[in-house]
Amino acid sequence: MAWMIVSDTSCEIRELSPLSPGVQFALVPFKIRVGEREYVDLPTLNTRQMIQAMTDYNGASSTACPSPEEWAEYFLQADDSIALTISHNLSGSYNAAMAAREMVLEEHPEKRIFVLDTLSCSGALAGAAALANRLIGEGRDFDEICSELTRWSESGHILFALASFENLAKAGRVNRVVGFIAGRLNMRVLGRRTSDGKIDFFFKTRGESRVLAKILEQMDEDGFDGSRPVLISQCNNENAAGLLEHGIHAKWPSAQVDLVPCSGLCSFYAQDQGVILTY
Repeated sequence: MAWMIVSDTSCEIRELSPLSPGVQFALVPFKIRVGEREYVDLPTLNTRQMIQAMTDYNGASSTACPSPEEWAEYFLQADDSIALTISHNLSGSYNAAMAAREMVLEEHPEKRIFVLDTLSCSGALAGAAALANRLIGEGRDFDEICSELTRWSESGHILFALASFENLAKAGRVNRVVGFIAGRLNMRVLGRRTSDGKIDFFFKTRGESRVLAKILEQMDEDGFDGSRPVLISQCNNENAAGLLEHGIHAKWPSAQVDLVPCSGLCSFYAQDQGVILTY
């Protein structure tokens, strides 16, 4: 039996290895538009160049999610497909994947296709892909895998530590005057996902060290015990990611912590010097 695990590129990983027998892994890319230029979120994307273009551009940048046809291309390649998407409240990727599912099942009713709205992004999708791969390798039933993925997704947490207020203001996510002043004051803001998959900016402070300390405090409040893998993705901020990794291991020595650079789409959300952490 052929399996396909396919994710949109809000997922931070670019490959899944080692793949279980009979499993393929694929990504459908977001597009980021900065002025007249379009950046396709492929492994070859130069995210530093894209972020610099966003900083230099005097207008709002935008994103476009994968089309139903792009999702359908991969659903057609397997008997059973697991599709992973960013929160439906952040993008239309989930709706596009669901439309693709209907298109494919209309012509091929024998196929099984599950679309998971992670209500999150970044490491939430990477972790779900790894879990799906492991469960398939264990010979689990399709419905059981879908249920396990749903439970895993619902129990996860994500934090966004953002620093670049100038680009947030350009994107309309904070007032331009507030963004200008906050940037000059070295302000940092911490966001987390809500139960319906939106971003709640719940904490702000001056200086990076304080926001990193708050992340560790928040992980503790969320009941993190070191048993769930942690993924730290950073946008041009390896130092902060390294400090976080050190802090997590100091508090939870057995925790699995992986560090990766942000994908193109997650760089758009995290902005320059931003960090996204899932656990």
